[in-house]
Amino acid sequence: MKAVFDRLKTIWLTLPGPVRGLIRTMRPKQWTKNGFVFAGLLFDQQLFEPEPFARVVLAFVLLCMVASTIYLVNDLVDIERDRLHPKKRQRALPSGQLPVRWAQVAAVILPVVALAIGVVFSPPLALILLAYLALHIAYSFWLKNIVLIDVFAIAAGFVLRLIAGVVVIHVTNFSPWLYACAGLLALFLAVGKRRQELILLAEDAQNVRATYRDYNMALLDDMLRLVTTSCTVAYMLYTIEAQTIRSEDHWMLLTVPFVVYGIFRYLYLIHVKGLGGAPDELLFKDMPLLADVTLWVVAVGILLYAA
Repeated sequence: MKAVFDRLKTIWLTLPGPVRGLIRTMRPKQWTKNGFVFAGLLFDQQLFEPEPFARVVLAFVLLCMVASTIYLVNDLVDIERDRLHPKKRQRALPSGQLPVRWAQVAAVILPVVALAIGVVFSPPLALILLAYLALHIAYSFWLKNIVLIDVFAIAAGFVLRLIAGVVVIHVTNFSPWLYACAGLLALFLAVGKRRQELILLAEDAQNVRATYRDYNMALLDDMLRLVTTSCTVAYMLYTIEAQTIRSEDHWMLLTVPFVVYGIFRYLYLIHVKGLGGAPDELLFKDMPLLADVTLWVVAVGILLYAA
């Protein structure tokens, strides 16, 4: 395994600097967020059916292309502000590794190709991709500067990811409660991220993001408490009410402790360890959190598919 990683590292280092910068700016690590596209497939009990699985995988790829467009646009818009951020200044565009012209061309080509494939493959998916693109472009230019609306825009993006995986397959037992769970979980992560960035940036916060003039720790802590409770209750209601669970004994309630522990663990990392600025990276860095998510997936898989 080490030899494989060493070989991949060697190949990576042989790529021209701007190419590596473009790949970095496309944020492959953050494509894990697009895993929400598989929720419909998993909870509708079609995970092991080849055709639906292939359709959702293609939706995932197209969503990653559109998401990478957003990351490119974000970095182009925020290039000057990112140079003031202690971590974001190391990104390819602010650091100069990726030429601005390269990023502009890629930001045009990627969505055009993704939407063209989407129209041929699934017109409803193409509409979702277009809505996702429009939402996040609006976020890059306007919505991220409006207090409270900024975190709701992030949550809406996660819900659109989930819908993208639903529209490409024929679902029969998918529960709308999962939309509520996805949106509330996204709000939880977005508010936690705002809180940690406000602490990290301190006096420079207002220079990095305009909305930090209107946020303070008391407000963000209250929002975090509210959305934490709402997320937990929504998931519990899903396990009880969802038609996906073909059992009158509500066995899916057994997965609730994993969800509660995951939320508590994340709050621990925020309040005690001072982490949470990058939720997608934190998942793979904190072993207890990763183990909890893995066990939750295994438990859900057993309860939905073992019978």
